[in-house]
Amino acid sequence: MAHQFSTNYIEDSIAIFRQYKKLAERAMEQITDEQLNFTLDPESNSIAIIVKHLAGNMASRWTDFLTTDGEKPTRHRDTEFESDHPFTRAEVIKMWEQGWACLFTALEPLNEVDLARKVTIRSEPHSVMQCINRQMAHYSSHIGQIIFVAKHLRSKEWKTLSIPRGQSYEFLEQVKRGEKSQR
Repeated sequence: MAHQFSTNYIEDSIAIFRQYKKLAERAMEQITDEQLNFTLDPESNSIAIIVKHLAGNMASRWTDFLTTDGEKPTRHRDTEFESDHPFTRAEVIKMWEQGWACLFTALEPLNEVDLARKVTIRSEPHSVMQCINRQMAHYSSHIGQIIFVAKHLRSKEWKTLSIPRGQSYEFLEQVKRGEKSQR
């Protein structure tokens, strides 16, 4: 039973990461290149900056994550929130894909034995499972920010990423009939 759970945990974690990745991509597809650099106020981050931060975090956390500290000495977190130029869509997508590639390259070969291994993040010990959970929470919060900004910018032209307003009952019925997936 433990083997099945562990395998499912890894598979489920990868599936959830892919789901959140796709949600952010669907949100970013709805905005213009210029809007990728838009900030709501001086204290907010643009979608491009959020992507830069996520990519930096993913590269640091997931590169050699079983054998090295998740906070690499080459990472300069504070600069992830800075830019001397507006990012192009191509630059944003490149950072985005590189970050996710680090994550999936690290997670896909894992097995149940790996889940109990200890890794470090900023010199603090974590089980691999704790590390995955920590990063899933972190990334989903930033992906929520990406979706919020994109939805704000699109306003009435926004195409929903989940169940459209007023259609919860219809959606549930479609799931029951096997026409839709809850994921």
